[in-house]
Amino acid sequence: MTRDWRVTERRLRGALTVSPDDARLLVGLGEARLAQGDYGEGFALLRRWWDVPERYAASDMDFPIPRWSGEDLHGKRFLVCSSAGLGDQIMMARFVPLLMQLGATVDWLCTPPLARLFQRSLGVNVIPAVGEVRLGAYDFFSPCWDLASLFFPPLTDPPSAPYLAHPPASTLPGLTIGVVTQGNPKHVNDANRSLPEPLGRELLSLPGAVDLKPENTGARDLYDTAQIVAGLDLVISVDTSVAHLAGAMGKPVWIMLPAKDTDWRWMEGRADSPWYPSGRLFRQPSVGAWRPVLDEVREALADRKRAATGEGVDGVAA
Repeated sequence: MTRDWRVTERRLRGALTVSPDDARLLVGLGEARLAQGDYGEGFALLRRWWDVPERYAASDMDFPIPRWSGEDLHGKRFLVCSSAGLGDQIMMARFVPLLMQLGATVDWLCTPPLARLFQRSLGVNVIPAVGEVRLGAYDFFSPCWDLASLFFPPLTDPPSAPYLAHPPASTLPGLTIGVVTQGNPKHVNDANRSLPEPLGRELLSLPGAVDLKPENTGARDLYDTAQIVAGLDLVISVDTSVAHLAGAMGKPVWIMLPAKDTDWRWMEGRADSPWYPSGRLFRQPSVGAWRPVLDEVREALADRKRAATGEGVDGVAA
């Protein structure tokens, strides 16, 4: 059975009447509100992540710098710290231009695979988070996730994509579709979000498809992957960082979603995403049911080919 966020919300609100300051319950309620499009309350509640020890270490917030709470940023030096997965950081990078519009000079203490991408596509100064990092003088800092809570409200909708500048395309011969069949196996929901290997091989057998795993493409980091994505017609991916990358670049991306523990950001029952207008969502109809998803992807590809060639439904030129 797929997740019903309204039911989840009712249960969490009931539990909060007993334990009103339970950070885990408050974070869960924030996710439920976000899944239903309430970005103001949702992101405000998500700030309680920092009070859930197993989610983040105390060192993630251990900076001798004031944490930004909406103060004037004109002429200020601002540090964004990663404190999230690769896809999360790409998703939250959309708020960096807003910081710059407020007059801040922005540095990002960044997960190394994203360093070149953010340096070249966002125009920020990047500090790779490797070993013991020496930080300069800053007026404010913010974990990247907190930026959303500080811009909603007054924002009512996410800043739209694309917001990552396209790097020069690196074209592979015969390449039209980039495919990602599996995510990081350490992810808490990877068993549900990644394709079983036989179905992954089936997807990769599509004409013009290439596996975007770095070991297959030679990509050293996500900037190299972005160069490959820039030369593609389409990306088809499970819910992982490359899906965010393609969406942030404005590249057509089809994202295959599990029915079990679907992430809040993809909302409920939608085939589109307010976070990535170039995205299309393909959802499992029931837990573990990837076959209908692949059949739907194949049919969508056939429709796409017919539209590109001007053929009618029956294959006859329109």
